[in-house]
Amino acid sequence: MNYSELLNPSQLAAVENTDGASVIVAGAGSGKTRVLTYKVAYLIEQGIPADNILALTFTNKAAREMKSRISDVVGYRESRPIWMGTFHSIFSRILRIEADKIGFTPQFTIYDTQDTKSVVKGIIKELGLDEKTYKPSTVQNRISSAKNNMYSWREYGASKEVRLQDNNRNMPSMATIYERYQKKLEQNNAMDFDDLLMKTAELFSRNPEVLEYYQDRFQYILVDEYQDTNRVQHQIVMMLAKKYGNVCVVGDDAQSIYSFRGAEIENILSFRNQFAGCKLFKLEQNYRSTQTIVNAANSLIAKNSRQIRKNVFSKQEVGKKIRVRENIDDLSEAKYVCDEIEKAVERRYTDYKDVAVLYRTNAQSRVLEDACRRMRIPYKIYGGLSFYQRKEIKDVIAYLRLIINHEDSEALKRIINVPARGIGATTLQKLVDAKNAFPQVDTIELLKNPNEYGVGLNKGAEKKVADFGMLIERFGKMVDDGQDAYSVVDNVVMDSGLMKDAVTDLSIEGISRKENLQEFVSSVHEFCDKRVNDGETEIGLGEFLSEVALITDQDNQQNENTDTITLMTMHSAKGLEFAYVYIVGLEEQLMPSVMAMTPRDIEEERRLMYVAVTRAKEVCTISYAQSRFLNGQHTYPKPSRFIDDINEEYLERTGRIRSFRPQPEIRFVAKSTEKKPEKVVSDEIVMEVAVGMRVRHSKFGDGTVTEAQGAGDNARAKVLFDEVGEKTLILKFARLNLLQ
Repeated sequence: MNYSELLNPSQLAAVENTDGASVIVAGAGSGKTRVLTYKVAYLIEQGIPADNILALTFTNKAAREMKSRISDVVGYRESRPIWMGTFHSIFSRILRIEADKIGFTPQFTIYDTQDTKSVVKGIIKELGLDEKTYKPSTVQNRISSAKNNMYSWREYGASKEVRLQDNNRNMPSMATIYERYQKKLEQNNAMDFDDLLMKTAELFSRNPEVLEYYQDRFQYILVDEYQDTNRVQHQIVMMLAKKYGNVCVVGDDAQSIYSFRGAEIENILSFRNQFAGCKLFKLEQNYRSTQTIVNAANSLIAKNSRQIRKNVFSKQEVGKKIRVRENIDDLSEAKYVCDEIEKAVERRYTDYKDVAVLYRTNAQSRVLEDACRRMRIPYKIYGGLSFYQRKEIKDVIAYLRLIINHEDSEALKRIINVPARGIGATTLQKLVDAKNAFPQVDTIELLKNPNEYGVGLNKGAEKKVADFGMLIERFGKMVDDGQDAYSVVDNVVMDSGLMKDAVTDLSIEGISRKENLQEFVSSVHEFCDKRVNDGETEIGLGEFLSEVALITDQDNQQNENTDTITLMTMHSAKGLEFAYVYIVGLEEQLMPSVMAMTPRDIEEERRLMYVAVTRAKEVCTISYAQSRFLNGQHTYPKPSRFIDDINEEYLERTGRIRSFRPQPEIRFVAKSTEKKPEKVVSDEIVMEVAVGMRVRHSKFGDGTVTEAQGAGDNARAKVLFDEVGEKTLILKFARLNLLQ
């Protein structure tokens, strides 16, 4: 293939460099995926065996798209052996192959956030600790951070610095929790997502012959989004690349926005220092956005000191200036954004699906959603509840996990009484205690014969537990007999009682559960069908569970062809693009976040703003409010410093609009005398409440005011209602109507 006709000179140079280490700094919209795709294809065309190439991405979606494009260039048969996928999917594949070397079986379970939270909560309860002090989510994050920084539970407990940090947080038992947590996972033959990385590093460190095998296997390594790698990921890449040195990392330091997940920008900033002769390639032409948007983003990010300097440019049209809109309040802001979207769509400048509204925190979406509903603008929230996180789907997956891995106690606890089969919490605890007393006994054997292991159940409870054990055993036999995942799952959904339970529930929720279970069975069929058509021979339950466990948030988004606008956080927008982008809430304390305390924090917030601006292809609008209802109170923030970081020549500042209310709101104030003055302030009607007035409440009905006192937000009234008696009401919330 003649790549010189398909790539610009910078892209071509990056693609044709095959030997040694290199860094490709890819500015926003510069064709990064295109370069990665052609680089892998070029390697294969140069005679490099595809199974000697390892390509690591951060989403399954990105891996699938790249592999499909490579297949289009060099052919399916030639590209199929490439090891391409997310860090977690590739390393879980290696860990299943090498499981015995780290004390696991190949059938280990991968715990998601809900599973790990359940384990953590159980340990906190076992230790008699206060959940308000040891919040499960905080403990989870602490353990995750430790693993991302390569601290095992032993190293964590031995570190004076770590112990001091925990003491300062009033969490001195963290080391004990971490130790119990890790031992519990090992007992359950389970790993969390962080273990997939940490255990891989451990595998390579402790087994030099295993490391050398994979070094020889992966002689050419490519890593996407390197600015998002954490310490463990960086270390694994270094270990794998050490022997041959043929490693290419691609990314944009200006888009490093995930330090809260453990990402370290230093990994890409200092990568050239890791390998002698490492080459640097800069992709600086932006093919996405107008010149004005690109120049504005450049002027913004130039304020950061820690970066690889580059000159991103665009040859697209000059385009409109970035509009900066000041609004009275957050309601006005939402109304303004929706009005602008509606005008753009009505005038056929764009479609709903090409519009995104970006904000810093999820809580900001509510006002926007309300405005969209009022104006009947179709919208979707990007990053909503994953299909695989719905309760009924989690239930069936727990059955499948227990079938594959009998030691998965979290799965057992979840579904031993789902659907209800008369096995209560007391019986379950007796079973858990017996398992702890006889850890060498297979869990299914214990369930089938509980009283042989001192569980002490009455005959009725013993039969129910034994029946459940035999049910799981029967499903397991299907797996042992080599039946495909679809056949097993179809039987589980029907014979477990899950489908029957959903079908007999005629509520809207029950119908939804039935449809979701049917959709899940269909997804397993599609999994088997696709793998067979791709020439794969492994279509068992284990393979299916491995794939499901590694699905990322971005793999679960709604159909992108739906004509709806997208509401999303700035973090979620990374990697996406839209014709029209509205960035709302550009105020100090929101953007940059109130949590950004240090200069490094501010630089990351500025990179996040850079990501937000560069999502726009044609039109970018920034808005802020003079007042905002935040955290339960009215605030009066200053405009974000990031607005002034953009050169004024690229901005068009517009005035504010009056406060918007969906309909005139009656605000009552207490009045000690008996009269009914009424006055209008803007679009808000202020009514004075006085003793003796007749009022109507939506819940309590009609009544008479017996006492009124206070002012403003503290105004209160006592009302003697005709049917329910006397109530004291806070007037700003009461929503009373005056009766004539």
